[in-house]
This record gives sequence, structure tokens and C-alpha cells, in this order.
Amino acid sequence: MEPPAAKRSRGCPAEPDERDAGAGAARGQGRPEALLDLSAKRVAESWAFEQVEERFSRVPEPVQKRIVFWSFPRSEREICMYSSLGYPPPEGEHDARVPFTRGLHLLQSGAVDRVLQVGFHLSGNIREPGGPGEPERLYHVSISFDRCKITSVSCGCDNRDLFYCAHVVALSLYRIRHARQVELRLPISETLSQMNRDQLQKFVQYLISAHHTEVLPTAQRLADEILLLGSEINLVHGAPDPTAGAGIEDANCWHLDEEQIQEQVKQLLSNGGYYGASQQLRSMFSKVREMLRMRDSNGARMLILMTEQFLQDPRLALWRQQGAGMTDKCRQLWDELGALWVCVVLSPHCKPEERAGWLQLLSRWDKLDVCPLEEGNYSFDGPSLQPTVAPIPELLQKGSTCITNTEGWVGHPLDPIGCLCRALLEACRLEEETLTLYPDSGPEKRKVAYQHVPVPGSPGESYLVLALEVALLGLGQQRALPEGLYAQDKVVRNEEQLLALLEEVELDERLVQVLRKQAGLLLEGGPFSGFGEVLFRESVPMHTCARYLFTALLPHDPDLAYRLALRAMRLPVLETAFPAGEPHPSPLDSIMSNRFPRWFILGHLETRQCELASTMLTAAKGDPKWLHAVLGSIQQNIHSPALLFKLAQDACKTATPVSAPPDTTLLGIALELGLQVMRMTLNIMTWRRREMVRWLVSCATEIGPQALMNIMQNWYSLFTPVEAATIVAVTGTTHATLLRLQLDTSRREELWACARTLALQCAMKDPQNCALPALTLCEKNHSAFEAAYQIVLDAAAGGLGHAHLFTVARYMEHRGLPLRAYKLATLALAQLSIAFNQDSHPAVNDVLWACSLSHSLGRHELSAIVPLIIRSIHCAPMLSDILRRWTLSAPGLGPLGARRATKPLGADRAPLCQLLDAAVTAYITTSHSRLTHISPRHYGDFIEFLGKARETFLLAPDGHLQFAQFLENLKQTYKGKKKLMLLVRERFG
Repeated sequence: MEPPAAKRSRGCPAEPDERDAGAGAARGQGRPEALLDLSAKRVAESWAFEQVEERFSRVPEPVQKRIVFWSFPRSEREICMYSSLGYPPPEGEHDARVPFTRGLHLLQSGAVDRVLQVGFHLSGNIREPGGPGEPERLYHVSISFDRCKITSVSCGCDNRDLFYCAHVVALSLYRIRHARQVELRLPISETLSQMNRDQLQKFVQYLISAHHTEVLPTAQRLADEILLLGSEINLVHGAPDPTAGAGIEDANCWHLDEEQIQEQVKQLLSNGGYYGASQQLRSMFSKVREMLRMRDSNGARMLILMTEQFLQDPRLALWRQQGAGMTDKCRQLWDELGALWVCVVLSPHCKPEERAGWLQLLSRWDKLDVCPLEEGNYSFDGPSLQPTVAPIPELLQKGSTCITNTEGWVGHPLDPIGCLCRALLEACRLEEETLTLYPDSGPEKRKVAYQHVPVPGSPGESYLVLALEVALLGLGQQRALPEGLYAQDKVVRNEEQLLALLEEVELDERLVQVLRKQAGLLLEGGPFSGFGEVLFRESVPMHTCARYLFTALLPHDPDLAYRLALRAMRLPVLETAFPAGEPHPSPLDSIMSNRFPRWFILGHLETRQCELASTMLTAAKGDPKWLHAVLGSIQQNIHSPALLFKLAQDACKTATPVSAPPDTTLLGIALELGLQVMRMTLNIMTWRRREMVRWLVSCATEIGPQALMNIMQNWYSLFTPVEAATIVAVTGTTHATLLRLQLDTSRREELWACARTLALQCAMKDPQNCALPALTLCEKNHSAFEAAYQIVLDAAAGGLGHAHLFTVARYMEHRGLPLRAYKLATLALAQLSIAFNQDSHPAVNDVLWACSLSHSLGRHELSAIVPLIIRSIHCAPMLSDILRRWTLSAPGLGPLGARRATKPLGADRAPLCQLLDAAVTAYITTSHSRLTHISPRHYGDFIEFLGKARETFLLAPDGHLQFAQFLENLKQTYKGKKKLMLLVRERFG
């Protein structure tokens, strides 16, 4: 095998050959300058010489210089690719840290000088300003290039990164933008070949003298070897020349720091739990894609290096030992890795030997124990996944069948449809004229332009057409939803990625015809198509694909667009899940995880179904035929009330634009959907019901008074009594609603009558919660108000609680009806019972209010309420408080209490004497009850309690004597509680 030095050796020219391209160039000396440059360009890119060692020596010097000149990369795109991230930097940093941006700034600030090109070697100095208080820094940069590619770089900054440093960028951009200002020399071997012996000796001696400390040992070693006739150096023809470029048989690729790539990937994988690490790995994947797009062989090299590091990830062995699955982040990275390998292996630009080598690598990696398996089981052999055998979204009637395609192409671990579609689109992509740091993201992202590129050997076909057909073929395939959350999420992500690619393609007439043809085939595709008439119960729904097709086809073939989208509205897993007669689960539970443990993404799929329906409703505005067709499909296929409500809201918003008259048909559909939601959720407790009811009233108001009265008249099947009385009836008769409806007097009264009837019906059905709203609504109509009041009285006898009765009673007093308030208060007291120890009972304030009301009405009402107080209240402090309040002022006179008696009532006289006796008895009873289980820490409270008791006892003529007897009884009965009795004696004697 020829030693490596020989491959780059130069010198000892051979005889010219007529077939040599160099000879051809020599014969072309008389051609115009432009043609000579063009020839030099081609030679510089391909080195189409038969004898590489002789390529310069056999052509004239002007051609040599042109070849050297045109061998440096002429596009900044590659420089940008090798010196910029694959994703935008964090917000706020802009591009300041990106090497390409920094290098461009250095170039523009004049930091590049002493640029010299010797053959295929470029060198120069970069002066970079130092930080605050630091001196200017000088970096020497060297770049080797060959056939328009940078093959090696060296910089004094010792930057260790995946990308070229800013100084390399600055020198490269200088060479591209100011090529004519660069001092140009032929390869050093060509210069040496023009020297005689004396010149060569002088050259060598001067070189050694200038750098004797660095090169003297090497120079002496080489001299010794040359003087030794049998040495290896004398067996090689010519001598190496680092400025002469590589031989034609040498690899020709851009410089890539393999060691740094391996180290970077290893470090990022070790920090795999952090978002930043995953983001940087994805940026490296993006860089590989960018290289593949530009047909750069380093794309495969970089992917190999990354794959080897992925396989050395120590977590793989740990997960395998523990039987645990990968984390989602790690699994996504492996998916991206696999997709890139598909692109590499299927690339039409790779050589057969390259593909064979890659396949060997993949086979070797696949045999490693730690190599992870693709997640997801695509076979359906389990009994739970087999549809019930029956006679032939009978099978036709049920809309279910056996799955034909057991393995889905979209969502497959290797993403075959996505890879093929991208490859075909790349062949049709128009090159961007401007340089972009981040071609796939960020604010600089712009719409990609594609053109039809003919397929060789297939007249009438283009790669763009094939890309569209392939994408629709995969998206429209009837396939079963795979098992596992990650696999199902992958199906969704792959669909969205494919559709994002298609949305970038601007549809011309030719592509529209392809869409129409493919849509027709999907509708008639039978069990192979997800749009066919018969579906497997667990087939992946077509909602997302159908939404794209509907939007694309609508301007060109509305009938086909609607037929396709309506067919895709099905969600078979929900249609066949509930046998006839079996109760459905909560309709608000859109996920239904208990019933469908395998369908982890069911909520997402239902949302996509809703989006498709909303798109059709919006598009069908003004077309009653399609509006009713869409409505029927929605009512048949959507089962989530929350999504139906959203559709109703969207339809209402679309139907009522600000600057145009409303669409009555679409408004009617919005109302119909809202009514369906009300019926579905009538018996379901949800915080959204109030919002839904208010919206429904608003929608009915938009349609007109008849729609509003219809929902009031049919409230039993739509609303609870509380909703109907407190929201529907009230909102439907507010001032704003009446203004909106613009009704005349008779129609306004008709609406009011309907609302009052509704309120009375609700009060009869649920008096506890609806009586007060009914009374409020019927205030202005005497007969209705009387009817509502009678409902309250009847309900009191039937068990209406004291709290509600007190509330209505207070309302009556507030409305100037004290006698009715008193009546209701007595009914409430009759149901009330407050024990001796309930001095903080929630009804205390209501009782005190009722007593105050009866006192203000007069002696008769006061006398009537006293027995009720005595019977209902056994709490001594409350009784004494009521008694004291009644003795402070004289009671009212007459039915309305307009005047008062001259003197307050005495506690020892009727009717208060009965209450006084009850209070004294309550204190005695409560005292004995408390002493039964009293503890020393409550002694102080008990003494205070006795103090209040004495105040009540003293209201009686013989109260002092009664209290003394009472205390004596306590002392005798509880003489064992010596400390307590001592406290009693100290306080009361």
C-alpha cells in the first residue's frame, strides 16, 4: 500500500498527454478571460486530471492561479452551517454568541489583516478587542481547503466546539467577500520547482535560520534520511506539500471535529434530564438534516458519531436490567435518530459502497444488547382487540370491521411516510437567496417555495406530485391505534408534522387535481382507507387529515370537500362502545379513561373532531343545505358536552358579525347545539352549567322573542328549577334583554307572562330554592304574586325549612308587608328547635328579628308569638335576651304598629311572665346539665353564666328569693365540687 505521504507528494513532472485536462487548458490560453475562469472553476471543483501529482506542473501558471483561486468555497452558506446553532439562542441573547455572527462582526470591524493564500492554504491574523481593562488579542488562523471545501482549520484561540470559531469565520468570509484583495501564491511545491540549486539552498537555510529553535531538529533528521540512499523518504516520488491540496483519490469533505462531537454528545446525554440538553441534541440533529439537505457527506459522519455515543449511554443498560422503559425525552431523541438514518440510507445521492457500509453498521448496532427496541405493539392478536364476529365508524350497520392494515405507516417508529415525503419535497425546494442562520425556526422562518421537478423516465410525473400523493396515502390509511401512551402520541405528532409540510406547499391547478383524485380514492378505498364506509372500531380517526383536505378542496370542489369531511367526522370507538340499553358514563368525561384504558389520547382526538366540525360550520355559513348536514353529523358523532358547547359558541359568534346582519340559519344551529348540551347535562353537576345556561338565553335572545319563550315553556327538559327561575326567567326579562328585543307593549307583556309562569312552576317544583326568585319576579303582577305567596304557605306545611321561611319573611317585610312577614316568621318558628347549649345557632339572628317584628306590630302579635318562642327555644341566654329586648320599649299598636303604647311591658305580667318563667326554668335546667360534666377549667365560665342567670331571676318580684333558693340547692347537690362551690360563695354569698 502506498504510504500516505505519497498521496500528497508533488514534483517531477511527466510528459504532457493530449487527453489531459491541463493540456486542454494550455491549448485554451487564447480563449476569453471568462471562459478561462469557467474552466478553472470546473477543474477546482472536480480535479479531473488523470495524474494528480502532475496537475500543476503541466498547465500554464495563469491557469494554475485560477484553479487555486476558485478552489476556496464560494458560498457563505456552508460557512454559516458550520458555525451556527441549529436553533435560535435564548430570548434576549439575540445572535451575539453565535460564531458566525461574531465572525461577521469582526470582519465588518476591520479585524482581519495579513491574509495570505499559498496554494490551498489560507492564513491571516484576527485582532479581537479585549474586555474592559484587557489588551487587544491577536489570533493567527490557518485554513486548508480543497475542491471548494474547508478541510482543516487551526486557530490560536484553541476553541473546542462543534463549530468553527468566530476567527475562522472572519477569515473565511474575508476570502469570499474580498477575494481579489487576498495575496495569492501557488502551492509551495510549484514555487520550489522554479528554483535552481543555489536558490533552494538559500531558501532552506533562511527558513531554518528564521525558525531554528522550532525546526532545527526536524531539519537535521530529514537531512540525515535524505543522505541515506536506502531510506524510506528516498523511495517516495516527490515530497509532501501541505499547500497543494489533496489527491483525487483522497476523501473530500468539510472539516469536522469528530472527537469534539463525541465528547459533546456524551456530556449532553449525561445531562439528559434537563431541557437544555435535549434542546442541544435536537440542534445537532437539525445540523445533520441541514448537511443532508446540502448533500454534505459530513451529515452521515456526524450521525455515526452521535449514534455510537447514544449506544454508550449508561442508562440503556440500567433500564434494561430494571425492565423499565425509556423516559419520553430520551425516546423522542431515539426516534429522531432512527428517522435520520432512514433519510441517510435512502438518499439517492449516496454511493452503493457507502450504503453497504452504513447497513453493516446498523446491523452491528442492532445486535447489541443495549440497543433499544421500537416502542409500540402493532399486531392485534389479543382477544380484547378482535371485533365481535357478526354477519356482514350487521357490521355495515354498526360501522365496524376487521383492521386491514395491522401496521400504520404514520406513527411508525421509522416514519417511512415522513422520510419519503421530505425527500421528495427536498428535490423540489427552491434555494433561498438570502442567508439564514436558523432555516427551520425563529423569526427568520419564511414560507418554503417548491417547484415541479420532473421524474426521470415518468412523463407527466413530478416529485412534488409524488410527495403529495405519498403524504395523503399515509394519512388516509386505515390503521389501528397502537398501544401505549408514547406510541399514540407519536401518531398524533407524525400527523401534525406531515400536514405542516403539506401546508407549506402552495397548491397550483396540477396539485388541486391530485387532491381531488386522491380524495375520491380515499372515499372509495374500502377497508384500506380511513375514509371508507366501513371502519374498525379502534381505527385512528381521520379528523386532522380531513380538516386539511376540506380547507384545500373547498374553493375548488365544495361538494367533494364536504362529503370527505362529513365522512371523517366518525369516532368509531365511541359509537360501538355502549350496547343498547346500557347506561352511558358521565357525558362530561371526554377521556372516559375507565372505559377506554388504551385510548390515552382520546381527549385530544375529540378536540380534533370538534375543530373539524367548527371549520365546516364556519365554511357553510350562508348555505342551509350544508349547515344542516354538518349539524346532523355533529349530533351523531360528537359525545362530549363541553365540545358541543364550544361548537355552539363558535357558531353563534360566526353567525353574528359586528358589521353585518346575523345568519339566522347558523344561529338556529347554535341554539340547537346549546339545547342538546342542556339536555345532556341536565342531571350532571358541573360548574359550567351556569355559564352554559346564560349563553343559551343570550343565543335565544339573538334569534328573537319566540326562541326565548320556547326555552321558557320547555324548561322541564332543559334546566333545573333553580336555573330556570334564577337565570332563564331573570336574564330573559332584564332591561338589557328587552332593549335588545325591541318589543312593543303587548309582546313585552307576553314575555313577562311567560317568565312569571316559569317562575311559578319552578317554585312549585322546588320551593326551597325558587320561592323567593318567583316572588321577586312576580312583584308587579298582583295575581301572580299572590299565587307565589300561596305556594310558599303550602310549602311550609309540606316541609319548607325555617331558614327559607325566614328569608322570604324578611323579603316580605322589606316589601312593606309586615303581616305576611309575621305569618311566615311564625311558620318558621314552628319548625325551629334550639337546644339549651345552642346559643350560637345559625337561626339566632332570625329569631331576634322575628321577635322584633312581632313587638313592632303590637301586643296581640307579641302574645301570639310567645308560646312559639317558649316551645322552640330552650337556650336560656336567648330567652333572657328576647325578654330584655321586649321590656325596653312599649309594643306597637294596631295591625301596622304605627303608634306605640304609653308604657313598656312588665316582665312579671302577661304575656311576658310566661317567657320569664321559661327563661328561669331554662337557666336552672342548663345549670344542672353543665354541672354534670364540668371540668375545673370551665369553672370561670360557669360563674359568669350564673351572673347572667341572676339578672334574669331579678326580673321577677320574688326573683331574689328564687335565686337564693336556687344557689342553696346547687350547694347541697354539688357539695363535692368544693372549689366550685367556694367560687360560688365568693361571688354570690
